[in-house]
Amino acid sequence: MIANSVNTNVGAMIALQNLNATNTELTTTQGRINTGKKVASAKDNGAIWAIAQNQRATSQSLNAVKESLDRGKSTIDVAIAAGESVSDLLLQMKEKALAASDTTLDTAARSALNEDFKALRDQITKAVTNAEFNGANLIKTGATAQASLANADGSSKLTVAPEVLALAGGIVTVTATGTIGTATAATAMITTVGNSITNTSAALARLGTKAKAFEMHITFVGKLQDSLDAGVGNLVDADLAKESAKLQALQTKQQLGVQALSIANSSTQTLMSLFR
Repeated sequence: MIANSVNTNVGAMIALQNLNATNTELTTTQGRINTGKKVASAKDNGAIWAIAQNQRATSQSLNAVKESLDRGKSTIDVAIAAGESVSDLLLQMKEKALAASDTTLDTAARSALNEDFKALRDQITKAVTNAEFNGANLIKTGATAQASLANADGSSKLTVAPEVLALAGGIVTVTATGTIGTATAATAMITTVGNSITNTSAALARLGTKAKAFEMHITFVGKLQDSLDAGVGNLVDADLAKESAKLQALQTKQQLGVQALSIANSSTQTLMSLFR
């Protein structure tokens, strides 16, 4: 290799290579500081980026799961609220039936009690009919089970069975025409309403258990989503303190590289002294 040549400046070549490498590192570090990520695109690290994207997809899918669970829980909550109203109405109906079973009542008093009873009876129908959320009603006649998403791929569901609290059903056995117009009818109604109260309490207990299950699963899904997001962050987020220190070093290195290149470029000027 010719040491003294004006055509080939090896020192300048090496200095330029080092400066270009420094500039490339500096660009990478500045990009990490700007985005806050060490893997912002597939070209940064294809394998890590692919893993992170898959986890992001799962995390975002869990948003739909939480929305589905929230709708399911709200449907149950509405059913429970209406069911508690039905239970309260049945308690009042039993009181009226017990009062009407007294054979010493006169006709006017019995008639008044019967009218109160029928008003309470009809109110049950109104409560059941209006216990609807987002088009779903768990306690009306013909109600069907409600299924909510339980995982990110939709392969698992959280289901709640209906608890029909309509009149003349398997739970509330009081018929839509039931009355306490006579002492005999009132006495029979005491047993009917009592059984309906027991059945309604059991139905509400089942709905309450399901509501608790929905709440627990919503909490779990939230924690799972947080863990996934944290995992993605561990994979792709940059350590900004480290990048800041590296930036200072690279900026200094860049300045020195420019100086080194300048020195290498001026070295050929010394050859002029040979021709003086």
